[in-house]
Amino acid sequence: MRMARIGVLLDQAAVERRHRYGINVFEAFVGEVLAHAGIPFEWIRRTEQVGECKPDVLLVAFAEEDAMTAEAIWNYAERGGIVISYAGLNGLASKLGCYEQRDIPVGYAEAMPTTGGDSRPLRFLGAVPWAPASSSPRASAEVGTIRKECPDGAEAGAALQRFGVGEGAIDRWSVNIPRTIVLLQQGTGPVFHDGVPAKDGTGAVDEGILKADDRCGMDWELDREKTETGAPYFAHPYADLWKEQLISHLLKRVTAMGLTLPFLGLWPDGVPAVAMISHDSDLNLDESAETTLSVLKECGIRSTWCMIEPGYSPHIYEKAKRDGHELAFHYNALDAQNGRWGEDEFDRQFAWLKEATGGAPIVSNKNHYTRTEGWGELFAWCEKHGIQAEQTRGPSKKGNIGFLFGTCHPYFPISWFDDGNRAYDVLEISFLTQDLDHMLLADSSVVVPFLEQVARVQGVAHFLFHQVHIHQQPPVTAALRKVVAEARKRGFEFWTCERINDWERARRNVEIVGVEADGAVHARGAEGLNDAAIFVPIAEPADLDAGVEWHYGVPCRKTVLNRSNEAIAKEG
Repeated sequence: MRMARIGVLLDQAAVERRHRYGINVFEAFVGEVLAHAGIPFEWIRRTEQVGECKPDVLLVAFAEEDAMTAEAIWNYAERGGIVISYAGLNGLASKLGCYEQRDIPVGYAEAMPTTGGDSRPLRFLGAVPWAPASSSPRASAEVGTIRKECPDGAEAGAALQRFGVGEGAIDRWSVNIPRTIVLLQQGTGPVFHDGVPAKDGTGAVDEGILKADDRCGMDWELDREKTETGAPYFAHPYADLWKEQLISHLLKRVTAMGLTLPFLGLWPDGVPAVAMISHDSDLNLDESAETTLSVLKECGIRSTWCMIEPGYSPHIYEKAKRDGHELAFHYNALDAQNGRWGEDEFDRQFAWLKEATGGAPIVSNKNHYTRTEGWGELFAWCEKHGIQAEQTRGPSKKGNIGFLFGTCHPYFPISWFDDGNRAYDVLEISFLTQDLDHMLLADSSVVVPFLEQVARVQGVAHFLFHQVHIHQQPPVTAALRKVVAEARKRGFEFWTCERINDWERARRNVEIVGVEADGAVHARGAEGLNDAAIFVPIAEPADLDAGVEWHYGVPCRKTVLNRSNEAIAKEG
Protein backbone atom coordinates (compact mmCIF):
# COMPACT_ATOMS: atom_id res chain seq x y z
CA MET A 1 0.00 0.00 0.00
CA ARG A 2 1.30 3.43 -0.89
CA MET A 3 1.59 5.95 1.94
CA ALA A 4 -0.83 8.83 1.48
CA ARG A 5 0.49 12.37 1.26
CA ILE A 6 -1.36 14.66 3.66
CA GLY A 7 -1.34 18.41 3.12
CA VAL A 8 -2.56 20.90 5.72
CA LEU A 9 -3.56 24.25 4.22
CA LEU A 10 -2.90 27.17 6.53
CA ASP A 11 -2.89 30.18 4.25
CA GLN A 12 -0.33 32.51 5.77
CA ALA A 13 -1.72 35.68 4.22
CA ALA A 14 -5.18 34.91 5.59
CA VAL A 15 -3.72 34.17 9.02
CA GLU A 16 -1.73 37.41 9.11
CA ARG A 17 -4.77 39.39 8.02
CA ARG A 18 -6.74 38.02 10.99
CA HIS A 19 -3.89 38.76 13.37
CA ARG A 20 -3.84 42.39 12.28
CA TYR A 21 -7.44 42.64 13.46
CA GLY A 22 -6.83 40.82 16.76
CA ILE A 23 -8.38 37.51 15.71
CA ASN A 24 -6.95 34.15 16.75
CA VAL A 25 -6.49 31.34 14.24
CA PHE A 26 -6.64 28.38 16.59
CA GLU A 27 -7.36 26.19 13.56
CA ALA A 28 -3.56 25.94 13.28
CA PHE A 29 -3.75 23.48 16.19
CA VAL A 30 -4.70 20.75 13.73
CA GLY A 31 -0.95 20.42 13.17
CA GLU A 32 -0.44 19.65 16.87
CA VAL A 33 -3.15 16.97 16.73
CA LEU A 34 -1.41 15.25 13.83
CA ALA A 35 2.07 15.66 15.34
CA HIS A 36 0.99 14.11 18.64
CA ALA A 37 -0.36 11.12 16.74
CA GLY A 38 2.86 10.84 14.75
CA ILE A 39 1.04 11.25 11.43
CA PRO A 40 3.26 12.53 8.58
CA PHE A 41 2.00 15.69 6.88
CA GLU A 42 3.22 18.82 5.15
CA TRP A 43 2.12 22.42 5.61
CA ILE A 44 0.80 24.32 2.60
CA ARG A 45 1.13 28.04 3.28
CA ARG A 46 -0.53 29.49 0.18
CA THR A 47 -3.84 28.39 -1.30
CA GLU A 48 -2.50 28.60 -4.84
CA GLN A 49 0.07 25.92 -3.95
CA VAL A 50 -2.63 23.27 -3.51
CA GLY A 51 -2.59 22.40 -7.20
CA GLU A 52 1.22 22.26 -7.23
CA CYS A 53 1.63 20.11 -4.09
CA LYS A 54 -1.10 17.64 -5.06
CA PRO A 55 -1.54 15.84 -1.73
CA ASP A 56 -3.82 12.82 -1.63
CA VAL A 57 -5.82 14.39 1.19
CA LEU A 58 -6.03 18.11 1.92
CA LEU A 59 -6.99 19.29 5.40
CA VAL A 60 -8.12 22.90 5.17
CA ALA A 61 -7.11 24.38 8.51
CA PHE A 62 -7.61 28.01 7.53
CA ALA A 63 -8.00 29.92 4.26
CA GLU A 64 -9.91 32.89 2.92
CA GLU A 65 -13.59 32.51 2.10
CA ASP A 66 -13.19 34.02 -1.36
CA ALA A 67 -13.70 33.01 -4.98
CA MET A 68 -10.04 32.16 -5.58
CA THR A 69 -9.95 29.76 -2.61
CA ALA A 70 -13.26 28.19 -3.59
CA GLU A 71 -12.02 27.58 -7.13
CA ALA A 72 -8.71 26.11 -5.98
CA ILE A 73 -10.38 23.72 -3.55
CA TRP A 74 -13.05 22.72 -6.05
CA ASN A 75 -10.54 22.03 -8.81
CA TYR A 76 -8.38 19.97 -6.46
CA ALA A 77 -11.36 17.80 -5.45
CA GLU A 78 -12.66 17.50 -9.00
CA ARG A 79 -9.34 15.96 -10.05
CA GLY A 80 -9.58 13.24 -7.41
CA GLY A 81 -8.44 14.88 -4.20
CA ILE A 82 -10.11 14.44 -0.83
CA VAL A 83 -10.76 17.70 1.04
CA ILE A 84 -11.51 17.82 4.77
CA SER A 85 -12.68 21.03 6.44
CA TYR A 86 -13.56 21.92 10.01
CA ALA A 87 -16.47 24.39 9.85
CA GLY A 88 -14.90 26.25 6.92
CA LEU A 89 -15.34 26.40 3.12
CA ASN A 90 -18.51 28.45 3.52
CA GLY A 91 -17.82 30.04 0.16
CA LEU A 92 -18.69 26.68 -1.42
CA ALA A 93 -21.99 26.17 0.40
CA SER A 94 -24.27 27.26 -2.42
CA LYS A 95 -22.30 25.36 -5.06
CA LEU A 96 -22.77 22.25 -2.95
CA GLY A 97 -26.51 22.79 -2.68
CA CYS A 98 -26.47 24.11 0.88
CA TYR A 99 -26.68 27.33 2.83
CA GLU A 100 -24.65 28.39 5.83
CA GLN A 101 -26.55 28.60 9.11
CA ARG A 102 -25.79 30.76 12.11
CA ASP A 103 -22.79 29.96 14.29
CA ILE A 104 -23.48 27.77 17.29
CA PRO A 105 -21.12 28.73 20.12
CA VAL A 106 -21.78 25.69 22.35
CA GLY A 107 -23.42 22.35 21.76
CA TYR A 108 -23.05 18.58 21.60
CA ALA A 109 -22.52 16.15 18.74
CA GLU A 110 -24.28 12.81 19.04
CA ALA A 111 -24.35 9.51 17.17
CA MET A 112 -20.68 9.88 16.29
CA PRO A 113 -18.55 6.90 15.21
CA THR A 114 -16.91 5.36 18.28
CA THR A 115 -13.33 4.13 18.38
CA GLY A 116 -13.39 2.61 21.83
CA GLY A 117 -16.97 2.16 22.97
CA ASP A 118 -17.63 5.69 24.23
CA SER A 119 -20.92 6.86 22.71
CA ARG A 120 -21.30 9.95 24.93
CA PRO A 121 -22.35 13.10 23.00
CA LEU A 122 -19.27 15.26 22.53
CA ARG A 123 -19.28 18.85 23.74
CA PHE A 124 -18.09 21.39 21.18
CA LEU A 125 -17.24 25.07 21.41
CA GLY A 126 -18.05 26.33 17.95
CA ALA A 127 -19.94 24.97 14.94
CA VAL A 128 -21.20 26.35 11.63
CA PRO A 129 -23.73 23.87 10.23
CA TRP A 130 -24.99 23.74 6.66
CA ALA A 131 -28.56 22.98 5.69
CA PRO A 132 -29.74 21.75 2.27
CA ALA A 133 -30.99 24.55 0.05
CA SER A 134 -33.56 22.30 -1.64
CA SER A 135 -35.44 19.06 -1.13
CA SER A 136 -32.71 17.26 -3.08
CA PRO A 137 -29.60 17.56 -0.89
CA ARG A 138 -26.23 17.36 -2.63
CA ALA A 139 -24.53 15.57 0.31
CA SER A 140 -23.88 11.92 -0.47
CA ALA A 141 -23.51 10.98 3.20
CA GLU A 142 -24.09 12.51 6.62
CA VAL A 143 -22.73 11.41 9.99
CA GLY A 144 -23.91 12.35 13.46
CA THR A 145 -26.13 15.19 14.64
CA ILE A 146 -25.25 18.41 16.39
CA ARG A 147 -27.51 19.89 19.04
CA LYS A 148 -27.58 23.41 20.40
CA GLU A 149 -26.42 24.15 23.95
CA CYS A 150 -27.11 20.79 25.61
CA PRO A 151 -27.20 17.06 24.73
CA ASP A 152 -30.98 17.14 24.31
CA GLY A 153 -31.11 20.58 22.68
CA ALA A 154 -32.59 21.45 19.31
CA GLU A 155 -31.11 19.62 16.34
CA ALA A 156 -29.02 21.86 14.10
CA GLY A 157 -27.84 19.56 11.33
CA ALA A 158 -25.28 16.87 10.61
CA ALA A 159 -21.92 16.77 12.37
CA LEU A 160 -20.18 15.67 9.16
CA GLN A 161 -21.29 15.93 5.53
CA ARG A 162 -19.68 14.37 2.47
CA PHE A 163 -20.08 15.79 -1.03
CA GLY A 164 -18.95 14.09 -4.21
CA VAL A 165 -17.05 16.48 -6.47
CA GLY A 166 -15.88 15.09 -9.80
CA GLU A 167 -13.44 12.25 -9.08
CA GLY A 168 -12.91 13.39 -5.48
CA ALA A 169 -14.91 14.60 -2.51
CA ILE A 170 -15.28 17.33 0.08
CA ASP A 171 -15.87 16.22 3.66
CA ARG A 172 -17.02 19.07 5.86
CA TRP A 173 -17.34 18.93 9.63
CA SER A 174 -19.87 21.38 11.05
CA VAL A 175 -17.80 21.48 14.25
CA ASN A 176 -14.65 23.56 14.36
CA ILE A 177 -12.69 20.67 15.87
CA PRO A 178 -9.23 22.26 16.31
CA ARG A 179 -10.66 25.42 17.87
CA THR A 180 -12.85 23.35 20.18
CA ILE A 181 -9.81 21.41 21.36
CA VAL A 182 -7.86 24.60 22.09
CA LEU A 183 -10.69 26.26 24.01
CA LEU A 184 -11.25 23.14 26.09
CA GLN A 185 -7.58 22.54 26.86
CA GLN A 186 -6.36 26.10 27.33
CA GLY A 187 -9.57 27.79 28.46
CA THR A 188 -12.15 29.94 26.73
CA GLY A 189 -9.97 33.06 26.90
CA PRO A 190 -7.35 34.90 28.95
CA VAL A 191 -7.78 34.89 32.73
CA PHE A 192 -8.66 38.41 33.85
CA HIS A 193 -11.30 37.74 36.53
CA ASP A 194 -12.86 35.02 38.64
CA GLY A 195 -14.77 32.22 36.98
CA VAL A 196 -18.41 31.20 37.43
CA PRO A 197 -18.87 28.97 40.50
CA ALA A 198 -20.92 25.78 40.68
CA LYS A 199 -24.48 26.29 41.94
CA ASP A 200 -24.14 23.36 44.37
CA GLY A 201 -21.27 25.00 46.24
CA THR A 202 -18.65 22.42 45.25
CA GLY A 203 -16.68 24.70 42.94
CA ALA A 204 -16.27 28.18 44.43
CA VAL A 205 -13.78 29.47 41.86
CA ASP A 206 -14.93 33.03 42.59
CA GLU A 207 -12.75 33.43 45.70
CA GLY A 208 -10.73 36.38 44.37
CA ILE A 209 -7.67 34.39 43.25
CA LEU A 210 -6.99 34.17 39.52
CA LYS A 211 -6.35 30.56 38.51
CA ALA A 212 -6.29 28.25 35.51
CA ASP A 213 -9.81 27.01 36.24
CA ASP A 214 -11.33 30.50 36.08
CA ARG A 215 -11.70 30.07 32.30
CA CYS A 216 -13.13 26.64 31.66
CA GLY A 217 -15.04 25.36 28.65
CA MET A 218 -17.04 22.78 30.63
CA ASP A 219 -20.55 23.04 32.06
CA TRP A 220 -21.08 22.40 35.77
CA GLU A 221 -24.46 20.70 35.23
CA LEU A 222 -24.00 18.94 31.90
CA ASP A 223 -20.44 17.63 32.02
CA ARG A 224 -20.07 16.28 35.57
CA GLU A 225 -21.01 12.89 36.93
CA LYS A 226 -20.97 11.48 40.46
CA THR A 227 -19.32 8.41 41.95
CA GLU A 228 -21.13 5.96 44.21
CA THR A 229 -20.22 8.19 47.18
CA GLY A 230 -21.67 11.29 45.53
CA ALA A 231 -18.32 12.84 44.60
CA PRO A 232 -18.81 15.09 41.53
CA TYR A 233 -16.18 15.14 38.79
CA PHE A 234 -15.75 16.15 35.15
CA ALA A 235 -16.02 12.75 33.54
CA HIS A 236 -15.19 13.19 29.87
CA PRO A 237 -11.93 14.09 28.09
CA TYR A 238 -13.82 15.77 25.27
CA ALA A 239 -10.70 17.30 23.69
CA ASP A 240 -9.03 13.89 23.46
CA LEU A 241 -12.22 12.33 22.06
CA TRP A 242 -12.39 15.04 19.38
CA LYS A 243 -8.78 14.29 18.47
CA GLU A 244 -9.83 10.66 18.00
CA GLN A 245 -12.71 11.72 15.75
CA LEU A 246 -10.41 13.85 13.60
CA ILE A 247 -7.75 11.14 13.26
CA SER A 248 -10.18 8.26 12.82
CA HIS A 249 -12.01 10.07 10.02
CA LEU A 250 -8.73 10.86 8.26
CA LEU A 251 -7.45 7.27 8.48
CA LYS A 252 -10.73 5.81 7.22
CA ARG A 253 -10.74 8.18 4.23
CA VAL A 254 -7.17 7.20 3.39
CA THR A 255 -7.72 3.44 3.58
CA ALA A 256 -10.91 3.79 1.49
CA MET A 257 -8.66 5.20 -1.25
CA GLY A 258 -6.52 2.04 -1.15
CA LEU A 259 -3.71 3.94 0.61
CA THR A 260 -2.27 3.86 4.10
CA LEU A 261 -1.16 6.45 6.63
CA PRO A 262 1.17 5.14 9.37
CA PHE A 263 1.16 6.69 12.82
CA LEU A 264 3.04 6.30 16.09
CA GLY A 265 1.81 4.65 19.26
CA LEU A 266 1.47 7.14 22.09
CA TRP A 267 3.57 5.10 24.53
CA PRO A 268 6.19 2.34 24.30
CA ASP A 269 4.87 -0.94 23.01
CA GLY A 270 3.15 -2.81 25.82
CA VAL A 271 2.44 0.32 27.90
CA PRO A 272 -1.30 1.13 27.66
CA ALA A 273 -1.05 4.42 29.57
CA VAL A 274 1.14 6.28 32.05
CA ALA A 275 0.51 7.43 35.61
CA MET A 276 2.30 10.35 37.22
CA ILE A 277 2.50 11.43 40.84
CA SER A 278 3.59 14.98 41.63
CA HIS A 279 4.05 16.72 44.95
CA ASP A 280 4.02 20.42 45.88
CA SER A 281 6.30 21.20 48.82
CA ASP A 282 3.91 23.65 50.57
CA LEU A 283 5.04 24.41 54.16
CA ASN A 284 8.42 22.78 53.37
CA LEU A 285 8.58 20.53 56.44
CA ASP A 286 11.58 18.19 56.23
CA GLU A 287 9.73 15.50 58.18
CA SER A 288 6.92 15.49 55.59
CA ALA A 289 9.50 14.98 52.86
CA GLU A 290 11.07 12.08 54.78
CA THR A 291 7.67 10.43 55.21
CA THR A 292 6.90 10.86 51.52
CA LEU A 293 10.25 9.37 50.48
CA SER A 294 9.52 6.35 52.65
CA VAL A 295 6.01 5.86 51.22
CA LEU A 296 7.25 6.20 47.62
CA LYS A 297 9.98 3.62 48.27
CA GLU A 298 7.40 1.27 49.72
CA CYS A 299 5.22 1.75 46.62
CA GLY A 300 8.19 1.37 44.26
CA ILE A 301 7.51 4.51 42.23
CA ARG A 302 9.35 7.68 41.25
CA SER A 303 7.61 11.05 41.38
CA THR A 304 8.00 14.74 40.58
CA TRP A 305 8.76 17.16 43.45
CA CYS A 306 7.65 20.74 42.76
CA MET A 307 9.61 22.98 45.12
CA ILE A 308 8.33 26.28 46.54
CA GLU A 309 10.52 28.85 48.27
CA PRO A 310 12.10 28.54 50.89
CA GLY A 311 12.24 24.81 50.22
CA TYR A 312 13.59 21.85 52.17
CA SER A 313 17.00 21.36 53.72
CA PRO A 314 19.71 20.46 51.17
CA HIS A 315 19.96 16.84 52.30
CA ILE A 316 16.31 16.26 51.28
CA TYR A 317 17.09 17.17 47.68
CA GLU A 318 20.02 14.75 47.64
CA LYS A 319 17.87 11.94 49.01
CA ALA A 320 15.12 12.64 46.46
CA LYS A 321 17.58 12.66 43.56
CA ARG A 322 19.28 9.50 44.86
CA ASP A 323 15.92 7.71 44.85
CA GLY A 324 15.30 8.74 41.23
CA HIS A 325 12.74 11.46 41.84
CA GLU A 326 12.54 14.61 39.72
CA LEU A 327 13.10 18.05 41.26
CA ALA A 328 10.81 20.65 39.68
CA PHE A 329 9.70 24.28 40.18
CA HIS A 330 6.62 25.42 42.11
CA TYR A 331 6.21 29.08 41.19
CA ASN A 332 4.35 31.06 43.86
CA ALA A 333 2.20 33.94 42.59
CA LEU A 334 -0.23 33.83 45.51
CA ASP A 335 -0.34 37.34 47.01
CA ALA A 336 -1.57 36.09 50.39
CA GLN A 337 1.61 34.03 50.71
CA ASN A 338 4.08 36.71 49.64
CA GLY A 339 4.01 35.68 45.99
CA ARG A 340 3.38 37.87 42.98
CA TRP A 341 2.40 37.39 39.33
CA GLY A 342 5.14 38.77 37.10
CA GLU A 343 8.04 37.73 34.91
CA ASP A 344 10.62 39.29 37.20
CA GLU A 345 9.25 37.40 40.20
CA PHE A 346 9.20 34.15 38.22
CA ASP A 347 12.85 34.82 37.33
CA ARG A 348 13.80 35.50 40.95
CA GLN A 349 12.13 32.39 42.34
CA PHE A 350 13.59 30.17 39.63
CA ALA A 351 17.09 31.51 40.38
CA TRP A 352 16.50 30.63 44.05
CA LEU A 353 15.52 27.06 43.13
CA LYS A 354 18.57 26.53 40.94
CA GLU A 355 20.84 27.67 43.76
CA ALA A 356 18.99 25.71 46.45
CA THR A 357 19.20 22.44 44.51
CA GLY A 358 22.86 22.84 43.59
CA GLY A 359 22.20 23.64 39.96
CA ALA A 360 20.16 20.51 39.31
CA PRO A 361 18.43 20.53 35.92
CA ILE A 362 14.85 21.74 36.28
CA VAL A 363 12.62 20.40 33.50
CA SER A 364 9.11 21.16 34.73
CA ASN A 365 6.94 23.60 36.70
CA LYS A 366 3.56 23.70 38.41
CA ASN A 367 2.18 26.99 39.76
CA HIS A 368 1.18 27.20 43.41
CA TYR A 369 -2.62 27.05 43.77
CA THR A 370 -2.79 26.86 39.94
CA ARG A 371 -2.32 30.66 39.86
CA THR A 372 -2.66 31.92 36.30
CA GLU A 373 -3.28 35.21 34.55
CA GLY A 374 -3.65 36.08 30.89
CA TRP A 375 -3.22 33.42 28.22
CA GLY A 376 0.31 32.27 27.49
CA GLU A 377 2.65 34.38 29.62
CA LEU A 378 3.49 31.42 31.86
CA PHE A 379 4.58 29.30 28.89
CA ALA A 380 6.77 32.12 27.58
CA TRP A 381 8.46 32.47 30.98
CA CYS A 382 9.09 28.72 31.04
CA GLU A 383 10.62 28.87 27.55
CA LYS A 384 12.94 31.64 28.69
CA HIS A 385 14.40 29.43 31.42
CA GLY A 386 14.51 26.19 29.46
CA ILE A 387 11.63 24.67 31.43
CA GLN A 388 10.32 22.11 28.97
CA ALA A 389 7.15 20.87 30.69
CA GLU A 390 4.31 22.49 32.62
CA GLN A 391 1.69 21.08 35.00
CA THR A 392 -0.44 24.00 36.23
CA ARG A 393 -3.64 23.20 34.35
CA GLY A 394 -5.71 21.32 36.89
CA PRO A 395 -8.50 21.78 39.45
CA SER A 396 -8.31 23.98 42.54
CA LYS A 397 -11.63 22.92 44.05
CA LYS A 398 -13.23 19.76 45.40
CA GLY A 399 -15.97 19.79 42.80
CA ASN A 400 -14.07 20.48 39.57
CA ILE A 401 -11.67 17.54 39.60
CA GLY A 402 -11.25 15.18 36.67
CA PHE A 403 -11.10 16.16 33.02
CA LEU A 404 -11.68 19.83 33.75
CA PHE A 405 -9.79 20.84 30.61
CA GLY A 406 -11.03 17.97 28.47
CA THR A 407 -7.67 16.23 28.21
CA CYS A 408 -5.15 13.93 29.81
CA HIS A 409 -2.80 13.99 26.80
CA PRO A 410 0.50 15.87 26.80
CA TYR A 411 0.37 18.70 24.26
CA PHE A 412 2.22 21.80 23.11
CA PRO A 413 -0.12 24.78 23.71
CA ILE A 414 -0.84 27.49 21.17
CA SER A 415 -0.13 31.19 21.74
CA TRP A 416 -2.49 34.18 21.43
CA PHE A 417 -2.70 36.08 18.13
CA ASP A 418 -0.19 38.73 19.31
CA ASP A 419 2.46 36.00 19.37
CA GLY A 420 1.42 34.59 16.01
CA ASN A 421 -0.62 31.64 17.31
CA ARG A 422 2.64 29.73 17.43
CA ALA A 423 3.22 26.55 19.41
CA TYR A 424 5.02 27.12 22.72
CA ASP A 425 8.03 24.87 23.24
CA VAL A 426 6.59 23.73 26.56
CA LEU A 427 4.76 20.43 27.01
CA GLU A 428 1.59 20.81 29.08
CA ILE A 429 0.67 17.83 31.29
CA SER A 430 -2.49 18.64 33.23
CA PHE A 431 -3.48 16.96 36.51
CA LEU A 432 -6.74 15.33 37.54
CA THR A 433 -7.04 15.93 41.27
CA GLN A 434 -5.14 16.55 44.48
CA ASP A 435 -4.86 14.92 47.91
CA LEU A 436 -7.67 12.39 47.66
CA ASP A 437 -9.35 11.54 51.00
CA HIS A 438 -8.10 14.80 52.50
CA MET A 439 -10.63 15.93 55.09
CA LEU A 440 -11.65 18.92 52.93
CA LEU A 441 -11.25 17.47 49.42
CA ALA A 442 -12.61 14.74 47.18
CA ASP A 443 -12.62 11.10 48.20
CA SER A 444 -10.81 8.25 46.47
CA SER A 445 -13.95 6.83 44.83
CA VAL A 446 -12.84 8.76 41.73
CA VAL A 447 -9.61 6.77 41.30
CA VAL A 448 -11.04 3.92 39.24
CA PRO A 449 -13.19 6.05 36.88
CA PHE A 450 -10.22 8.37 36.32
CA LEU A 451 -7.86 5.51 35.51
CA GLU A 452 -10.36 3.76 33.24
CA GLN A 453 -11.02 6.90 31.21
CA VAL A 454 -7.31 7.74 30.96
CA ALA A 455 -6.59 4.20 29.76
CA ARG A 456 -9.44 4.53 27.26
CA VAL A 457 -7.68 7.48 25.55
CA GLN A 458 -4.10 6.34 26.36
CA GLY A 459 -3.23 9.46 28.31
CA VAL A 460 -1.50 10.44 31.55
CA ALA A 461 -3.23 9.85 34.89
CA HIS A 462 -1.61 12.69 36.85
CA PHE A 463 -2.42 12.78 40.58
CA LEU A 464 -1.11 15.49 42.92
CA PHE A 465 -0.30 14.66 46.55
CA HIS A 466 1.27 17.27 48.84
CA GLN A 467 4.03 15.88 51.04
CA VAL A 468 2.59 17.61 54.10
CA HIS A 469 -0.74 15.82 53.71
CA ILE A 470 0.95 12.45 53.15
CA HIS A 471 2.74 13.11 56.45
CA GLN A 472 -0.16 14.47 58.49
CA GLN A 473 -3.25 12.67 57.17
CA PRO A 474 -3.15 8.84 57.00
CA PRO A 475 -6.23 8.69 54.71
CA VAL A 476 -4.30 10.68 52.09
CA THR A 477 -1.40 8.24 52.34
CA ALA A 478 -3.84 5.34 51.92
CA ALA A 479 -5.32 7.08 48.86
CA LEU A 480 -1.86 7.33 47.30
CA ARG A 481 -1.36 3.61 47.85
CA LYS A 482 -4.78 2.98 46.28
CA VAL A 483 -3.83 4.99 43.18
CA VAL A 484 -0.66 2.94 42.78
CA ALA A 485 -2.40 -0.40 43.28
CA GLU A 486 -5.34 0.34 40.96
CA ALA A 487 -3.08 1.77 38.26
CA ARG A 488 -0.82 -1.27 38.29
CA LYS A 489 -3.83 -3.59 38.02
CA ARG A 490 -4.55 -1.87 34.70
CA GLY A 491 -1.01 -2.00 33.34
CA PHE A 492 -0.07 1.65 33.94
CA GLU A 493 3.58 2.55 34.33
CA PHE A 494 4.59 5.33 36.74
CA TRP A 495 6.78 7.99 35.14
CA THR A 496 8.07 11.35 36.27
CA CYS A 497 7.12 14.49 34.37
CA GLU A 498 10.67 14.65 33.06
CA ARG A 499 10.44 11.14 31.62
CA ILE A 500 7.10 11.90 29.95
CA ASN A 501 8.61 15.04 28.44
CA ASP A 502 11.69 13.18 27.20
CA TRP A 503 9.58 10.43 25.62
CA GLU A 504 7.15 12.80 23.90
CA ARG A 505 9.91 14.95 22.44
CA ALA A 506 11.92 11.93 21.29
CA ARG A 507 8.96 10.26 19.57
CA ARG A 508 8.20 13.50 17.72
CA ASN A 509 11.67 13.30 16.17
CA VAL A 510 10.64 10.09 14.42
CA GLU A 511 9.79 10.69 10.76
CA ILE A 512 7.90 7.95 8.94
CA VAL A 513 9.08 8.22 5.34
CA GLY A 514 7.61 5.20 3.59
CA VAL A 515 5.90 1.82 3.62
CA GLU A 516 6.87 -1.12 1.42
CA ALA A 517 4.36 -3.33 -0.35
CA ASP A 518 4.89 -6.00 2.31
CA GLY A 519 4.16 -3.51 5.08
CA ALA A 520 7.76 -2.82 6.08
CA VAL A 521 8.12 0.70 7.49
CA HIS A 522 10.94 3.15 6.84
CA ALA A 523 11.54 5.75 9.55
CA ARG A 524 14.21 8.27 10.45
CA GLY A 525 15.15 9.82 13.78
CA ALA A 526 14.35 6.81 15.98
CA GLU A 527 17.89 6.28 17.24
CA GLY A 528 17.85 5.77 21.00
CA LEU A 529 14.06 5.56 21.18
CA ASN A 530 13.24 2.06 22.38
CA ASP A 531 9.99 0.19 21.84
CA ALA A 532 8.25 2.85 19.76
CA ALA A 533 5.34 1.27 17.91
CA ILE A 534 4.40 2.26 14.37
CA PHE A 535 0.93 1.25 13.20
CA VAL A 536 0.14 0.82 9.51
CA PRO A 537 -3.60 0.99 8.71
CA ILE A 538 -4.80 -1.63 6.25
CA ALA A 539 -7.99 -2.36 4.35
CA GLU A 540 -10.18 -4.46 6.60
CA PRO A 541 -9.05 -8.07 6.06
CA ALA A 542 -11.52 -10.89 5.60
CA ASP A 543 -9.78 -12.84 8.35
CA LEU A 544 -8.76 -10.76 11.35
CA ASP A 545 -5.72 -12.70 12.50
CA ALA A 546 -3.66 -12.19 15.63
CA GLY A 547 -1.35 -9.78 13.85
CA VAL A 548 -4.03 -7.09 13.47
CA GLU A 549 -4.70 -4.42 16.08
CA TRP A 550 -7.48 -1.84 15.98
CA HIS A 551 -6.65 1.81 16.60
CA TYR A 552 -8.80 4.87 15.85
CA GLY A 553 -11.41 2.47 14.47
CA VAL A 554 -9.19 0.99 11.73
CA PRO A 555 -7.29 -2.33 11.53
CA CYS A 556 -3.51 -1.94 11.65
CA ARG A 557 -0.28 -3.91 11.44
CA LYS A 558 2.34 -3.08 14.04
CA THR A 559 6.09 -2.59 13.78
CA VAL A 560 8.19 -1.98 16.90
CA LEU A 561 11.37 0.06 16.59
CA ASN A 562 14.46 -0.75 18.68
CA ARG A 563 12.83 -3.38 20.86
CA SER A 564 14.48 -3.31 24.29
CA ASN A 565 15.59 -6.27 26.36
CA GLU A 566 12.98 -5.29 28.94
CA ALA A 567 10.20 -5.54 26.35
CA ILE A 568 11.52 -8.88 25.10
CA ALA A 569 11.57 -10.18 28.67
CA LYS A 570 7.95 -9.10 29.18
CA GLU A 571 6.92 -10.99 26.05
CA GLY A 572 8.84 -14.05 27.14
